[in-house]
Amino acid sequence: MSRMLEGRKAIVTGASRGIGRAIAVKFAKQGAVVGINYHQDDGKAEKVLSKVEKYSDGLLLKGDVSVEADARRIVCEFAEKYGGLDILVNNAGIYVRKDLEGSTIDDYDRTMEVNVRGPFMLSKFSLPHLMESDHGRIINVSSQLAFKGSTHGTAYVTSKSAINGLTRALALELGPKGITVNAIAPGTIDTDIISSYSEEKKKIRAANIPVGRIGEPMDIAYAALYLASDLGSYVNGEVFNVNGGSALR
Repeated sequence: MSRMLEGRKAIVTGASRGIGRAIAVKFAKQGAVVGINYHQDDGKAEKVLSKVEKYSDGLLLKGDVSVEADARRIVCEFAEKYGGLDILVNNAGIYVRKDLEGSTIDDYDRTMEVNVRGPFMLSKFSLPHLMESDHGRIINVSSQLAFKGSTHGTAYVTSKSAINGLTRALALELGPKGITVNAIAPGTIDTDIISSYSEEKKKIRAANIPVGRIGEPMDIAYAALYLASDLGSYVNGEVFNVNGGSALR
C-alpha cells in the first residue's frame, strides 16, 4: 500500500513538541521528507528527528521564524538539500496568557512577530519552490480562539485572527498558481498550553466539549495530512475547525 505523501518534501515549523511534532512524525510515516524547525530545545528536536528517521529522511532546521534571516535560511537550506519543497506547515507560535490590562506592548509585538510575521515570511520565501511543485500546499495553524475570543489571551487571539485572514488572502492569490492554502483551528489540545491545568480542571474542560474529551496532537496531524495529501487537493481557503464541537459556527 503506497503512502499518502510518498516522495514529497515538507517543512514543519515549531516541530520539536506538541502539534508540530505530531505533524512531522505523521508526515514521515506517510513518506514525506521532513524539515523539523525549532527554536531552542536541541534535545527535543533530536528526539523528533530520530522518530522521523524511522520512516523517512529528516533535517533539523534551528531558527527563529520571526527573524527574516532565519526564515529565509530555513527554507533555502531545506530546498537546497532536497531539491525543492512541496508542503509548508506554519505551526510555530507563542501564547502569552494575559488580558489587555496585563499585556505589555512587547508581549503584543513578540506574539505578532512569531505568530503572523513568521508565517508571512516563510510563505513568501517558500513561494518559488512551491510554484515548481505539482503538490504545493501551505497549511497554517490557527486556533478556535480566533472565533471564540478569550479573556486572557488578547494578543494571541488577534494573531490567530490575522492568520485566518492571511490564509484566505493567499488562497485567492496562490490557487491559480497551483498552491492550496488552508488553516487548521485546533480546540483544546493536550499540549504545553494546558500543561499547568490540574487533572480536575482538565476533566471540567473535557466535560464541556461535545465529544467528551480533550484533543490530542494527533487529531490535528490527521487534519494536516488530509490537507497535504491528494485527498485535500480541492480544498482551498478553508479554516478547518478541529475542536470536538466546542466552537461551532
